[in-house]
Amino acid sequence: MVSYVLFDLDGTLTDPAIGITNAVMYALRHYGIAVADRSTLYPFIGPPLTDSFEKYFGFSKGRAVEAVEVYREYFSETGIFENRVYDGVPEMLRALCDNGVRAVLATSKPLVFADRILEHFALKPYFYYTAGSELSGERVEKAAVIRYALEQCHIPPDSAVMVGDRSYDVAGAAACGLPAIGVSYGYGSREELKAARCIVDSVEELQKILLT
Repeated sequence: MVSYVLFDLDGTLTDPAIGITNAVMYALRHYGIAVADRSTLYPFIGPPLTDSFEKYFGFSKGRAVEAVEVYREYFSETGIFENRVYDGVPEMLRALCDNGVRAVLATSKPLVFADRILEHFALKPYFYYTAGSELSGERVEKAAVIRYALEQCHIPPDSAVMVGDRSYDVAGAAACGLPAIGVSYGYGSREELKAARCIVDSVEELQKILLT
């Protein structure tokens, strides 16, 4: 059993698909782009948004930065709460606390939004520390977020594990000397999680591993 568990947010603790895809569609409409099937936007869940606008819609860096600002017009007021906590997550976090394991949030989402989400769903009391990116774009890469969390909390890498649903979580953890646990119930494929120490299929299975 480790002393600290670093958690990704989107696709790991909560299912943000409706809010994120609605916000992406809102931003794309600003540029005259219509999307009929929201599931085609699921790859936006997890990675930095500017990277996704560039990769999936061919936006220049400048236009991608602008698109994120438009995205936030919708997300900050409405999309942020078009979200749901995965079944079993509150119970898992409570069990970690009860067993002396400290939960730390490590998300590429701007911290101002992540904290509001945790507070809205009454999850904030379970977290020892929350780390995220800045609205300016600083610390948006997952490795930078993980490294920042480790430094701020003075966490030795050998006493922690990273939990996430995307390859960015696994690669970010590896860059910081942490093992990773992949969760298959989120938005990443099992293929992209194959470098994780293990892959779990449910929150219940995750809890068992973290407390073993």
